[in-house]
Amino acid sequence: MKQITAILIGAGARGQIYARYAKQHPEELKIVAVAEPKAERREKFCREYGIDLSAQYDDWAQILAQPKLADAALIATLDDQHTGPAVKALELGYHVLLEKPMSNKEDECRAIAEAAKKSGAVLSVCHVLRYTPFFRTVKRLLDEGTLGEVASISMIENVAYWHYAHSYVRGNWRNEAESSNMLLAKSCHDMDIIVWLMGRPCRWVNSFGSLQYFNAAHAPEGAALRCSDGCPHAKECVYEDRKLYLTGNTEWPVDMLTTDLTPAGIEKALREGPYGRCVYHCDNDVVDRQVVNLEFEGGAVASFTMTPFTGDCTRMIRITGTAGDLEGNLDKNTLTLHRFGHEAETVDVPVPEENNTYGHAGGDYYLMKDFVRAVQGAADNQTDASVSLASHLICFAAEKSRHEKITVPLEL
Repeated sequence: MKQITAILIGAGARGQIYARYAKQHPEELKIVAVAEPKAERREKFCREYGIDLSAQYDDWAQILAQPKLADAALIATLDDQHTGPAVKALELGYHVLLEKPMSNKEDECRAIAEAAKKSGAVLSVCHVLRYTPFFRTVKRLLDEGTLGEVASISMIENVAYWHYAHSYVRGNWRNEAESSNMLLAKSCHDMDIIVWLMGRPCRWVNSFGSLQYFNAAHAPEGAALRCSDGCPHAKECVYEDRKLYLTGNTEWPVDMLTTDLTPAGIEKALREGPYGRCVYHCDNDVVDRQVVNLEFEGGAVASFTMTPFTGDCTRMIRITGTAGDLEGNLDKNTLTLHRFGHEAETVDVPVPEENNTYGHAGGDYYLMKDFVRAVQGAADNQTDASVSLASHLICFAAEKSRHEKITVPLEL
């Protein structure tokens, strides 16, 4: 098939992951230009992908001020910087891969969906869980009627203590005003999966959650503001920066600290940057626990729990139906099916391809594979803006419910 070309807007962690497909499949995808505000990260990316100096830009406005440079735009800026480049790229005729969430504002999500509809271009939102062999297997079983009529879905996202501390206490998604609320930033994936598996509209939403632990009230007595400031609790603290970042690993999450991944470079970043701060003395305000309850058309119900107080980083799901139930673990790639009146059985879940070195149990890789084929006209777009909007509206309704302590009717 014809190779497609793309520009990358945002060469951070997610942008680099999506661009990786061009390395593995250069016959299918080529990155021809990049916009990234951090000079060191931009220059490193361009050396790696052979991008000429004339095709390097500081920000999305610069790159999109040029005549159309490629077939597609991969947009992986921070959450509050999605709408401008997405709408402009669609207006210019680019096909767009847009990192989730679409936006941290409801009106902007609707604007992106409208722009995508008007343009006629492919716009895929990165709900990567839909593309995993695990959830595709779950969806197939439900569509085949294996469980009868679905009665309930229960989903738990175990964020893991170290991941939460990295991204949501010290990192880019710690503060709602600077990024998004926790549900949008981390778990719109999960809302999307629940809606997809249910296959019917959600009608009612309620939610509870708060920030209780990662605050100054829980700081041990005498805790330093930074781990490197001679904190007396460094030895026993599981969040001590050296324990998390000076392990010999130089991939994610360590490569988010600095482009200098030598031990000296990492230590410097910890002394000077946000990731060396005490987890009890940061400017974080996103919740560290949340539950969401949903009622769907026809009476089926769902519950979702997000918790960082786990050792593992995975999603677990249990689905009950009128003819059986299904239980699974995404990280372990395991599913157990119990048809009523029969012994429980293990469901065969395909293992991601060997060249899938991305993340989300293969979802990142298969998302890119399907996006390229959708642009080529050889595949359907599974996560277009209208589909994604449904899960985003649940997130906005859940936050309204959480703050006002009410159950919210959902209107699409």
